[in-house]
Amino acid sequence: MTDYQKGHYALQIFEMAESPRNLKIWIFTSIAWILFGLFFAWHHPIARWVVGCWAAGVVSLVAANSIFKSVLFRLSGFLALTHVVCWPPALYMLLTERPFLASDVTPYSIWSGGVTAIMLFSYIFDIPYSFMYLRHVFFRK
Repeated sequence: MTDYQKGHYALQIFEMAESPRNLKIWIFTSIAWILFGLFFAWHHPIARWVVGCWAAGVVSLVAANSIFKSVLFRLSGFLALTHVVCWPPALYMLLTERPFLASDVTPYSIWSGGVTAIMLFSYIFDIPYSFMYLRHVFFRK
């Protein structure tokens, strides 16, 4: 078995305590921004999708770690993979409906623009990390 280091790169064991301060700020800000969607969920289906897709990712992480007890499910690449698998329905709705381009600026339009930016920016890292993780899991490279 490979010995994994703690860190935030694809093939490192994700530990919040080991993460740099700027990454911690990004993570907590992103989570807060996504969960702020709960305020809009009653009237805006897209907000329900965003929060639901995020929750599906959290459940996937917890379930995989609890059921399989493998270090492979604690790697940062697996976290990235949950984003790549769970977020697309919400991101698709955000990009097709574009509530952030509404003619009148509302708290919902600001939130939707922010959450779209968060998801797209996260994908800059999540997509390559997911491929690295999958290559490692299936080919042990």
